[in-house]
Amino acid sequence: MSKDTPWRTRLRYQFDKSMAAGPIALIGWLAVISLLVIIAAGAFLALTRIAPEGGEPVGFLEGAWESLMRTMDAGAMGGDVGWSFRGVSLFVTVAGIFVFSALIGVLSSGLESKLEDLRKGRSQVLEDDHTIILNWSPSIFDVISELVIANTSRRKPRIVIMANKDKVEMEDEIATKVSDLKNTRIICRSGDPTDLHDLSIVNPQTSRSVIVLSPEGDDPDSQVIKSVLALVHDPNRRAKPYQIAAEIRDSKNADVARIVGGQELQLILADGLISRIVVHSSRQLGLSAVYSELLDFDGCEIYTLEQPDLTGKSFAAAVMAYENSTLIGLCDDDGKIYLNPSPSRIFKPGERAVIIAEDDAAIKIGKNEIHIEKDAILPVEVRDPAPERTLILGWNRRGPIITFELSRYVAPGSLLTIAADTPELEDEISALKVANSNMAVDYRIIDTSNRAELEALDIPGYDHVLVLGYSDHMAPQPADTRTLVTLLQLRKIAERAGRHISVVSEMTDVRNRELAEVTRADDFVVSNKLVSLMLAQASENASMAAIFEELLDEDGSEIYIRPVSDYVAIGEPLTFYTICLAALRRGEVAIGYRRQRDDDADHRNLGGVTVNPTKSQKLLYSETDRIIVLAKD
Repeated sequence: MSKDTPWRTRLRYQFDKSMAAGPIALIGWLAVISLLVIIAAGAFLALTRIAPEGGEPVGFLEGAWESLMRTMDAGAMGGDVGWSFRGVSLFVTVAGIFVFSALIGVLSSGLESKLEDLRKGRSQVLEDDHTIILNWSPSIFDVISELVIANTSRRKPRIVIMANKDKVEMEDEIATKVSDLKNTRIICRSGDPTDLHDLSIVNPQTSRSVIVLSPEGDDPDSQVIKSVLALVHDPNRRAKPYQIAAEIRDSKNADVARIVGGQELQLILADGLISRIVVHSSRQLGLSAVYSELLDFDGCEIYTLEQPDLTGKSFAAAVMAYENSTLIGLCDDDGKIYLNPSPSRIFKPGERAVIIAEDDAAIKIGKNEIHIEKDAILPVEVRDPAPERTLILGWNRRGPIITFELSRYVAPGSLLTIAADTPELEDEISALKVANSNMAVDYRIIDTSNRAELEALDIPGYDHVLVLGYSDHMAPQPADTRTLVTLLQLRKIAERAGRHISVVSEMTDVRNRELAEVTRADDFVVSNKLVSLMLAQASENASMAAIFEELLDEDGSEIYIRPVSDYVAIGEPLTFYTICLAALRRGEVAIGYRRQRDDDADHRNLGGVTVNPTKSQKLLYSETDRIIVLAKD
């Protein structure tokens, strides 16, 4: 301030600054006012020698004490006598009432402000070995549910969530949609996951893992990339690498995300993952149940861990060494995944095994004698692939990816027909890319919920029917509702034709899958659920994204469901050891089977699919049973 500024202005400015400092400054001013009143009243009584009637005059200290009592308790002046003394007491008491009323108001306001801050969720998280979830999306409830199952064996597990959303709203939604948190505690914080200061609130320095969801709204991938950038390149970050699992929708942004995240990032390409699983499931019924089982913490899981006892053994011998676990591959010193390597491949020191097991504690080399019915193993019979006719009903952003993936697998002379009524469908069809000339693409613009228009397509003449949701142009629930209507129409068409139509449908909400069971479709791929499962698994296993990238890549080994009668002679009970050996002779790994019988258990609603069976158990197989194998072709 200038030297010419009046002293009153200076004083008022200093007073305003102190008042803006908050409740503590206000309490300080009230204390000063009280002290001045008490000192003034004590000095006045000492100088004027005013005393109650019949009493002796008081000194300064005694007068200050009497003033203090009347400041704190208005009832203290009730026994005063003598109007002069009463006048001083009244002045002090009125001043006290003013001070304490103001004090109560300040304390009440400060408490409300503090409660509001707590409601906003801006306090520092002081947890250790916790899982952090950044951003908010409908997938978060499935992610939490899976992490709760994974945390069951841990001591005091914590999940910390940060999103641009009200803390209380987040807590209420989680309490409503996640029924049982078991021993896991959820901690919510409001903030911007792309801001370094806000990220420090959730304490990533001591975290176990970080999951970055694709948020709702425009350009979600940029938000995910910025969050990963803020984590990895924070100047105050820890030296130990983070374990980050992030969801990216558009594959065009994958390279940038990988550059930003480096070796600390496992990238889940949501649209690519779902599209590949839709394609595989449409050609092999029941396959989505296998993927769900491998991704679900409430069943068999994939582990990557060292097994010193395998060093020096061939891959084939190592596969047969486990009775209650299934060896499917290995991970070398550089972290590269090899699924279904050559049966003669020797395990080297330091290499880790990729194993399917109920729990890591169950992974043990069997000590019992292996019983194999070698006479039941059949020779390999080569079949030439036949052309396929595939129909896609409905369309969304995953359609082009599904088309390209499908063209990589079908035999020459195959046909894909696309029927939908989305805006600009013709332009999107003309821009479609296929991997080769094996598959021709045709399209029709129709209302896929209209029976007459569907019947005009001659649907029974197709080998596979895929029903995609209109998720780009409709909200999840209306999109699933239209999918359900289409499936019901297909059921009626199949009944009228008197034949089975192979139908696989994409659903958004897992709850709508239960409603869709009445449509009798062969399989359902629940997109949000599978992405959530993948993110949860990747947060626990640093190799999970690489494993599934290999599983879903045409150039690698993939999961196939094939007739058991192609591998072994049926009619007599066989151990799964026998089927494993039959698969190994073909360069494949048997990981389970699919048996659908009225007297069988429902296998946890997996359509008769059993992954990682006990190899020594004997079962009687029929012509309709299938073997689940990991194979290159």
